Amino acid sequence: MSWIRKHFPWFCWILFTVSVGGYFTYSLITDRNKGIFLPGDTSDGHYQIEMKCAACHTPLMGVKQEACLQCHADELKIANDTHPEKKFTEPRNADLMAVLDARKCITCHVEHEPDMTHSMGLTLPKDYCFHCHVDIGTERPSHKDLGFDTCASAGCHNFHDNRALYEDFLSKHFNEPDILDETTVPAPNMKQVRQLIDEITAKPLATTDQDAPTALNFDSTLLHEWESTTHARAGVNCQGCHAQDRIWKNELTHEACRTCHIGEVDGFLSGRHGMRLAQELSPMNPSMARLPMKSDAHDKDLTCTSCHSAHRFDRQYAAVTACLSCHNDTHSLAYIDSPHFILWEAEKNDDGETGSGVSCATCHLPRETRKQDAIEQVAVQHNQNDNLRPNEKMIRSVCMNCHGLGFSINALADTMLIKNNFNGTPSEHIESLDMVKRRLNK
Repeated sequence: MSWIRKHFPWFCWILFTVSVGGYFTYSLITDRNKGIFLPGDTSDGHYQIEMKCAACHTPLMGVKQEACLQCHADELKIANDTHPEKKFTEPRNADLMAVLDARKCITCHVEHEPDMTHSMGLTLPKDYCFHCHVDIGTERPSHKDLGFDTCASAGCHNFHDNRALYEDFLSKHFNEPDILDETTVPAPNMKQVRQLIDEITAKPLATTDQDAPTALNFDSTLLHEWESTTHARAGVNCQGCHAQDRIWKNELTHEACRTCHIGEVDGFLSGRHGMRLAQELSPMNPSMARLPMKSDAHDKDLTCTSCHSAHRFDRQYAAVTACLSCHNDTHSLAYIDSPHFILWEAEKNDDGETGSGVSCATCHLPRETRKQDAIEQVAVQHNQNDNLRPNEKMIRSVCMNCHGLGFSINALADTMLIKNNFNGTPSEHIESLDMVKRRLNK
């Protein structure tokens, strides 16, 4: 008994150590409570997958460049990256690389440093352009009195993507009116693409053509919803979606949609709505968001059918109503009082031209032209990250379908105009176009 009393503190200490060690080990293995290991908050771009440490970190080796490119390489190719890695591999740039190694993503994009992280998820000083462009004031007199912390100001320069801001492009568009004569977005053409690929016109299907298992007991409403969809009109029957690997499944994942909609699903998995699924985590739901969301939507898991419904696949519903059923931020709430919404309602009611309406998806999930089997396909880019930050990336893919370049640049630089969902005209004026005019007139 005296021996136990003598060693009792040691027993307690060992028990405590084993318990704490077991808890931490369990947390690491199961992803539960792994947040206790985070050295600091994660940026808005990555916080959803912060529990999947291995997505970025390699044990004992830190964050490798390949981890960044695994998710973002395709985006950089699409953006026609103005500062690709190969630009900095020339020997003459060795001294510059010793100061700021621009070949590596983590030089600028560092996580878990909330006090140093800008709104764009960057941790670098604002004058980083100085290291390579110290002579810009001499080369460009228009830049003589500008500070190096203004290079990345709205409407000026973006490190990776200058598709709408480089000088030749500005010079071609500086005389455009605020609103163009033709104001429509590209029309989807998947039906025509499928016909060209299959070289046949599929027979439209009716409820009597459905091929679901006869033993399956389901609500006939589902059949009527399906009958009115593009799927039925294109000849896509029940088993086309539900019979994956010849096994009938009532509940479907994005993999079923990917059978036909590869580009759309890949975009979804790269964007904020689907990035957790890409890392084999549970689906994103609005309760996890850092933007204000409607409380009654907090527990809704985000999958393809969250917006597109399970059988109706209503594009108009997905383009506006689905968005506003979750998003509760100032910009989203202001949409129904905006000129864009008036155009959207007019097109829905057949009072406007096809493609003249502007929905939430028009701007944040824009239609883009892709090549598929040497055929041009107009499809929706479901990766809303692609044109969200910096927002000037949406100038060419979205704004210039309807607006002139100058108006687009100024509007996207006006934070108050963005908040009220572009209900008004820009109060900002960006000098990029003026600089180009003066340069050309010399």
